Amino acid sequence: MSKYSVEELTPKRVVEELNRFIIGQDEAKKAVAVALRNRWRRSKIEDDFLRKEITPRNILMSGPTGVGKTEIARRLAEISNAPFLKVEATKFTEVGYVGRDVESMIKDLVKHAVNEKKRIETEIVYKKAESVAVDKILDMLNIPNPEKLSKDEEGYEEKYKRQSDYRKKMADKLENGKLDDKKVSVPIKPSAPIPVFEIVSGSGGIEEIDSMIKDMMSNIFPPNAPQQKGKKEKTMPVSEAFEYILQTEAEKMLDHEKIVREALEWVENDGIIFIDEIDKIIASGSSHGPDVSREGVQRDILPIVEGCIVNTKYGPVRTDHILFIAAGAFHMNSPEDLIPELQGRFPIKARLLSLTKKDFVRILTDTENSLPVQYAELMKSEKVTLNFTPSGIEEIAGIAFEENSTTQDIGARRLQSVMEILLEDISFNASEKGGSKIKIDKAYVNKWYKSARENEKLSNYII
Repeated sequence: MSKYSVEELTPKRVVEELNRFIIGQDEAKKAVAVALRNRWRRSKIEDDFLRKEITPRNILMSGPTGVGKTEIARRLAEISNAPFLKVEATKFTEVGYVGRDVESMIKDLVKHAVNEKKRIETEIVYKKAESVAVDKILDMLNIPNPEKLSKDEEGYEEKYKRQSDYRKKMADKLENGKLDDKKVSVPIKPSAPIPVFEIVSGSGGIEEIDSMIKDMMSNIFPPNAPQQKGKKEKTMPVSEAFEYILQTEAEKMLDHEKIVREALEWVENDGIIFIDEIDKIIASGSSHGPDVSREGVQRDILPIVEGCIVNTKYGPVRTDHILFIAAGAFHMNSPEDLIPELQGRFPIKARLLSLTKKDFVRILTDTENSLPVQYAELMKSEKVTLNFTPSGIEEIAGIAFEENSTTQDIGARRLQSVMEILLEDISFNASEKGGSKIKIDKAYVNKWYKSARENEKLSNYII
């Protein structure tokens, strides 16, 4: 959950939050911050007709790999507590070709939203479900239940107090795991038999067919469908029985219709879809073969971005106000090579720049949970202390920048490669070096770098 309310997420605040994780790229950060704020502004318009007419200002980001395109979109969704989905344009194919249908992106987003809403609602009912599960386990263990005593029974008050104290004592034991190994018989409702289908296909669309079959079966045999008559019992340890009953009771308490309804509204009003590698579906100029399919994918994506109704297993979803952020490296082409209609649906263009050595230094020092922090914490678990000095950080940044300049530019991902080989021996031997302190300074990095070059190990890690 975001620590800010929707009203508090001003463009400046959004950029400040993004700055915690992403270095530079101010143009793209401002673009997504304004797009997010416009959603809130739209919600404040009282005229229903006018509010429906205002659509999101979709964003097209271009720039080398590893400079923050995906991270900006992902962090934006996290900050705004919005349902988020990343897809790769190359996974889709034109209607009539074998592959994933573009509508699957909406179906996947809805599925994610439903699961997230269900998770949140389950957390809300968990305490109540735990109480029910405790009572059922105690009953299975034949622990007297004072609530079942008759008030007309002789010595009712004394028996009630005695049984209450004993039941509470056993409930505490159950909570502390002291009854986990005891066995109980748990009633298990037999589920309806599901027909098994085997589909033999060599096509790339097998996962789509599999999804369709599962959806069809869930409609024929929904989770809440009447079960077969009769109950079966299964003997299991108390620990397993408690978890089974807890999940079953929590599921009973959920309002599934409400969950689905809220999830659909959440997607329609707050959903964010990040379409990566959009430059890969630009035709190279020929008018036949795969280029036809590439342009076809663009035309199939167009109505989704323009705004249409997509039928999902949970119900119809309007895409009019979902925010779409597309991105690509555009090494061999440019955003202007997209079909004009699709270009028009991404009115905000943001160019992300290649990272400099100075950017790498800031990524290693100024971002929250930076790589040095991550590696230091990993080694701390082995009681090994890593100390990254400013000179060491500067040298690591310099190596990463040099490798990006002389080989393929993979942006900030280069830092991960460099750090991994730098700390390979330390990580391998850490279990035997508990209590040691290692200083990662310029001298250490240079010594490692020279050794790695001589042994030609660097090429195994630096792509």
